[in-house]
Amino acid sequence: MVTDRYTPRSYDDLEPETRPSFAQALVPVLGLVLFLGIGSTLLKLDPHIPLIWSIALVGLLGRYVWGYSWDDLYAGIDRSLSMGLQALLILFTIYGVVATWVAAGTIPTLMSFGLDLLSPQVFLPATAVLVGVATFAIGSSWTAVGTLGVAFIGIGSGLGVPAPMTAGAILTGAYAGDKQSPLSDTTNLAAAVTNTDLYDHIHAMRTGTLVAFGLSVAGFTVLGLGVSGTIPAGQIADIQTALASTYDITLLAFLPLVVTFGLAAAGFPALTVLLAGAFAGAFTSILVQGASFVDAWQVFMSGTSPETGSELVNSLLAAGGVSGSAWTIAIVVAALALGGLLEQTGVLAVLAHRLEQGVKNTGSLVAATGVSAILTNALTAQQYMSIVVPGMTLRNTYDEFGLDNSDLSQAIESAGTPTGALFPWHAGGAYMSGVLGVATLSYAPYYLFGYLSPLVLFAFVVAGIGFAGDASPQSERPSTSPADD
Repeated sequence: MVTDRYTPRSYDDLEPETRPSFAQALVPVLGLVLFLGIGSTLLKLDPHIPLIWSIALVGLLGRYVWGYSWDDLYAGIDRSLSMGLQALLILFTIYGVVATWVAAGTIPTLMSFGLDLLSPQVFLPATAVLVGVATFAIGSSWTAVGTLGVAFIGIGSGLGVPAPMTAGAILTGAYAGDKQSPLSDTTNLAAAVTNTDLYDHIHAMRTGTLVAFGLSVAGFTVLGLGVSGTIPAGQIADIQTALASTYDITLLAFLPLVVTFGLAAAGFPALTVLLAGAFAGAFTSILVQGASFVDAWQVFMSGTSPETGSELVNSLLAAGGVSGSAWTIAIVVAALALGGLLEQTGVLAVLAHRLEQGVKNTGSLVAATGVSAILTNALTAQQYMSIVVPGMTLRNTYDEFGLDNSDLSQAIESAGTPTGALFPWHAGGAYMSGVLGVATLSYAPYYLFGYLSPLVLFAFVVAGIGFAGDASPQSERPSTSPADD
């Protein structure tokens, strides 16, 4: 996997004549914020356009201010796109999988059964817990959200729960389970780049994850009480009737679910699992729903537009297929290109170096690591970079302070992995918004774990909880540390 072999450029790797100053490194950051503010907020443009403006700004600075060649700049873009290739392939595939699972009756059956078993009062906390357990078992937040998550969106709509709340509960469970799963790619990556034993890394995160997830579930319990009693009369019966009139609602429709989650639990890679899920979905469409071979595979590409007699059900089960992924793919490609330019031109290394210079004690080091992971998420639009950049950059500093590698690994994953889905231009944010049909900024207020995971990390820093190394959070920077550049 590309991410395992990637080493970011450090401050010392940069040639002095092409290295941006700290003030210069802030220009692309401020430019991105300004462009997104003007383009997305004031002009109501899609986020692709502000990202293109930012790419142009960094490219011009890199070429004409910092002296990089065009080949150097394109090499940075190429490296970033290569690093994000697996995410792009998963994006393509998951859109097709969702469509085949709708046509197979898998998602309609989940919705029908879920409407019988769940109530508005318990729906949100139950969603967070169930998705969390599923993600822990398969190790992929994206797979869980793109399959179970889509079904829970439909169930929530039938129960009168606002879709942004449901999306927040889905993401809370997905990222909490992902952080604790030994099958997760980000969990393995965080352990690898920090030279930490995988299970030491998981153990280091456990207390913080449980606290953040527990607080999130409590929050969803309160939110659930507020939406109880809002189901329009007869709505559940109308939805189930519409589903039953269009699909064969049967346990056999769960075959794609069994295949996908079984292979994932067995340790197969996410892309392989999703492709198997698509084949299982097409087979189930033919076997259970009576579709022709051509129709069963056509929905993988073109999506579904069911006619159930209910506008609500039609909207819930409309899936774009692979062709419907274009908007999301385009924003992820643009964001990856921007992240590659920021890394290649040394902007990320300069910002990380200045952040490291401000570290005075072990507590501020861990806090700075979390902040660095969040900023890297925002600037590079991929959670892999949020793990790799601070993990590789700050590893020696943790040794210098007498902290354990697991202190570094838990800091970068607690702050890096969950927060990407809060940014609309991030690969995670664009993906979650696309498959769930809820805008990133709409679900963001309800994605409780995305805020609580880093906040619990910072609270632990203040309280001196969870440090595996010899130093306490108040230990000052050793006097033998190298002088600032």
